[in-house]
This record gives sequence, C-alpha cells and structure tokens, in this order.
Amino acid sequence: MIAEHQFLVEQGAELVELRLDFIGRAVNLKRLIDERPGPVVITCRRREDGGRWMRSEQERLMVLRSAIAAGVEYVDIEADIASQIPRYGDTKRIISYHDFAETPDDLESLAAAMADEDADIVKIASMANSFSDNIRMLNMVKNAKRPTIGICMGEIGMVTRILGERVGSPFTYATYSAEKKLAPGQLNWKEMNTLYRYKEINEATELFGVVADPVAHSYSPLIHNTAFYDQGLNARYLPFRVPADDLHIFLQNARKLGVSGISVTIPHKERTLEYCTQAESSANGIGAVNTVIFQGQDNLGYNTDYRAAMDCIEQVLTLRKDVDKPMQGMSVMILGAGGVSRAIAWGLRQRGAEITIASRTFERANLLATEIGCRVVEWDDRHSQKVNLLVNGTPIGMHPDVDSSPYNASAMNQFMVVFDTVYNPESTMLIKQAKKHGCRIITGVDMFVRQAAYQYKLFTGRDAPSQLMRDTIKQATNPVQLN
Repeated sequence: MIAEHQFLVEQGAELVELRLDFIGRAVNLKRLIDERPGPVVITCRRREDGGRWMRSEQERLMVLRSAIAAGVEYVDIEADIASQIPRYGDTKRIISYHDFAETPDDLESLAAAMADEDADIVKIASMANSFSDNIRMLNMVKNAKRPTIGICMGEIGMVTRILGERVGSPFTYATYSAEKKLAPGQLNWKEMNTLYRYKEINEATELFGVVADPVAHSYSPLIHNTAFYDQGLNARYLPFRVPADDLHIFLQNARKLGVSGISVTIPHKERTLEYCTQAESSANGIGAVNTVIFQGQDNLGYNTDYRAAMDCIEQVLTLRKDVDKPMQGMSVMILGAGGVSRAIAWGLRQRGAEITIASRTFERANLLATEIGCRVVEWDDRHSQKVNLLVNGTPIGMHPDVDSSPYNASAMNQFMVVFDTVYNPESTMLIKQAKKHGCRIITGVDMFVRQAAYQYKLFTGRDAPSQLMRDTIKQATNPVQLN
C-alpha cells in the first residue's frame, strides 16, 4: 500500500484513499501515514458496507479515531457511527452511506441528515438500477448545501462518476488499476484523467455519448474524445448504459443532463427511431437510427452505419455514380439480421443487388427479408449460394471469440468481396481466411471509422480527424499492447 501510494503521487494523484480493511494483518497506522507522500482519505469499511474488515467493530472505531488523532487529511465515517467519532484537529470528516442493492427514494433527506452529523463532505454511493437513478443522484449533488459526492454504482452509474465535478462534487473515486475495482462500475484513474479529463469538465462542456446495453466494451468514447482533444473542443463523449426498458427515461432526460447528441447501438437502434421527431429518409427506410441530435425540441435521427457501409462497398467495387442501380445482378449474402445487417441490406437493395439473408435465428432473418424485399435461407444453407459480396453482420469472431468464423473458408474464392463488420480485432478469422483465398476485403475498422466520422460531423459541424481515429482504434484493438 505504501509503494502504490508513492507511485500514484509520482503519477500526479492529488488525493489517495487508503483502504485499511484490505490490509490482512494488524494495521501499522504510523508506518502508513508518518511519511506519506501526499494527502489521504483513511477508510476502514465493514463487510456489510462492501468492505473486508474482519476484526471487531471496536477495533475498527479505534483505527478511525487514531487516524484523526494523527492528523490525516480526511477520514471516512459511516453515517450510523458518526456520533461515536468526534471531530478533532484539522481532519475533515466524510460522512458516508452505501447501498449495494438500490438507490434510495429520499436522497435529499438522507443527504441532509448526514450533513447534520458534523460532515465536511457527504458521500452517498448506491446501486443504479435504472438511468433515472443517475438523474436523481446528480440533481441531489447539484442542489446540496454541503459539499456532496453522489455516486451510482454499477455500469449504469458510470456517468455519475465522470460528471461529479461538473455538478459540484469536491472529488470522485476511481481505482488505481483496471484490475483492482473496489466498487461496481468504478473507472480506473488513468481513464478518468486521460480519456475523460475529469477535472476539466465544466458547465460549458458539451456532452455526447453512446447509448447501449452493455456499454463498457465500446471504443467509441476513446476515438471521439481523442478527436475532441485533437481539435481543441470543450466536449466529452460518455458511456451511457441504458437498459431496454429505460430508453424513454434517458431520452426524456438527455437535455436536462446537457447531452447534445448520441450514438445508438445494441439493443436500441430500432426503438430509438420511434422517439425521433424527424429522421433522414434512409433511417426511415431502414427502420433504425444509430445517431440522434437534440436540436431545440427536436430529436433528429440519422443512420451513419448505412452511409459508412455504402462508402466502403462503393470504394472496393468502384461502382459507377451515374447509374440508378449500380449493383444490378450482383449476388450478396448477408449473415445476421440485426441493426447493422438491416442498414446494409436496405442500402444494397436500393442499389439493385440481389440479397440473401442467413441468420442463426431464422425468424429474425425472415422478418428482415420480408421488410427489405429479399431472399432468406436457413443458416446451414449459407454456403450453397452463389456470392459476389459476403457481409458478416453477426458478432462471430469478435474478441474474445477470435478463433471463430461465421463462414467456411472452403466456400470462398478469389472473385468474392468479403466485408466483416466486426472491428475488434480488425483481422478476424473471416478476414484472414478471405485474404488467403485472394478475396478483396473490407474490415470492420474501415466501417467503424467512417460511421464515427459521419457522427462527429453531425455532433460538431467539423470534419473528423479520420486518420487519427483510425490509428487510435487500431492501436486500442492491437493484441500486442505496449504500456
């Protein structure tokens, strides 16, 4: 703990929490704090509050009192024992409350009662079960009369950690290592400082983000924030985990949160279209959006998946621009029947291609084929079709399932174009096999960067630094990482 504290201060950490309940033997408080390299919060958490303290409650209280007597900068005291630990010296009191099951209805009255326990800082950490819990928590912090840290735990609650300072929190909590998360949904210190630049977020910062469930795996925050910083924009792109039943709550509250635009992905692309007051014709034709801009009272819907995929295909096939159906007579096999497959199928249908859909869920494939106006075959029959262009719209081959392919190499030939929408890794098993057979290829990174660049233009009005985005995603998904 001493070594890790020293390392963090050398890296620029201004305040470090020392979790004494994680020390397996008797705590030598003097050794920990006498020559501490920077300010500390001393915390010793009970098991019922998510901690690891194994000894008696009296011993725990004595450790906290000793830390105060020794003059540490902050001590964390649970609300129910605050009256048993009096103020002494210059040590500031963080009065805390934890609920690992839900976010209480009465946040304001709870915070007020905690403030009355001679608190310098009030800290409430509770589990987010819906996106509305985030809204309530951030509003509570913003309106609190005493400095307050309000955190919603879990992946749904990540946004409360990132926006803490914007609404008035004196600081927030992050883990020093991606491997050592002390609370659900906790981001690591490096992400908070470099990816989200937490301390620089202010009232003027324009907010964007990706709405998905799950969301933690998304690389969209990385490439959009990297582009914002490159162009000197006071903007942030955040991960919004929104469960399917919560979509309407998020969209109703997005403006109150200060969000100007969102990327939309699984499982929300089709449903989000219903909440758009206007949508471009391609989005209406596809029946799905992947981008929404909040403009005044309007929700403007776009589908940049479609645009990006068509750009990729048109470039590789060198299609003519002066004809109405440039892909007339071309046979296309699309694997999968989700949002990306839908966008690509609609675009290719407009260009005159003869499309066949194959999905592991035949009912979904049949529904998509009926709506788009194309053929459908059983998944097991996908190799028996004549194919000029093969499109993988499934997640097969995505990290960590990197040894799988949705299509047998034996069915490939040098006259095919193979398009894999999976971008992590870029060189999927499908792409590797296609290269071996002399196929022309389109990778998921090609499409991902193009659709993100279109979104960036919609968000900011500026042309995206596409090469920087491409380099960033390639580096992030490279299996060999240099730290």
